[in-house]
Amino acid sequence: MAEQRGDERGTGDAREGERNAGEPRRRSARPEEAHAWEDLVAAARRTVSDGLVVGTSGNVSVRVGDTVLVTPSGVPYDRLTPDDVTGVGLDGRQVLGTLVPTSELPMHLAVYRTTGARAVVHTHAVHATAVSTLVSELPLIHYMAAALGGPVRVAPYATYGTDELAENMLRALAGRSGCLLQNHGTVTHGTTLAQAYDRTAQLEWMCRLWLTAASVPGQAPSLLSPEQLTEVEERLRGYGQRG
Repeated sequence: MAEQRGDERGTGDAREGERNAGEPRRRSARPEEAHAWEDLVAAARRTVSDGLVVGTSGNVSVRVGDTVLVTPSGVPYDRLTPDDVTGVGLDGRQVLGTLVPTSELPMHLAVYRTTGARAVVHTHAVHATAVSTLVSELPLIHYMAAALGGPVRVAPYATYGTDELAENMLRALAGRSGCLLQNHGTVTHGTTLAQAYDRTAQLEWMCRLWLTAASVPGQAPSLLSPEQLTEVEERLRGYGQRG
C-alpha cells in the first residue's frame, strides 16, 4: 500500500502523529532485535534508493524469534531511528515501540504463520506492478524464475491491508518465495533479509525484461518450457560456494 500520508505532513511531527495516543511504551528491544532493526531500516531505505518504492510505499519486516519487526505506517524511512523500533507478536499484538505498524501487517504475518520465512519485502516496483495488470502469471522469460520456486503467479486484486489480500497472496505464494499482487506490487520472502531483498530485485528485473521483449512490434519473446525450468531448479540446488 502507498503510505505517503505520513510524508504529506512534511514535518518532524509525522513520527509523533503516528504514535498510539495514550498507550504505554512497550518493552525495550533486545540486542538481537536492535541489530535486526538496523538491518531492516537499511533495507527499507534501499528500496527507495533502488527505485522499488516511492516515498513510504511498500514495507519490510524481519522475524526475530516470535517477534516480527516491521516498518511503521507513513513514516519516511530516512527519519527512522534506533528508538523507533516497531514490533508485533505473531498474533499481531504490538510488543515493541509506539509507532503504528504498516497497514500491510496482515500480509507479513500471514507469511510468517505459514512458512519458515525470516524476512518479507513488499514493494510497488514499477515494472512488476505493470506486469501484474497484464497477466495472471509472469511468462517464463528467464530461468531465474526457478530461484523463486517456479512460475511467478499474480494474486488477484484486493484492498490493501485486508485479510482478503493476505489470503490471495498466500495462494499465489504456494510453493513459491515471491509473487505479484495485481495492480499493487510485489511480495517476496526469504530465510534472511538479504535473500528476500535479492528476490525482490530479481523479480522486478524479470518483469522489466519481459515488458521490454514483449514491446518489440511484430515479435514475441521466446519463453522457457516447464522442463527447462525444472532443470535449472535442480542445478540451483548446488549453486554457490560450499563450506
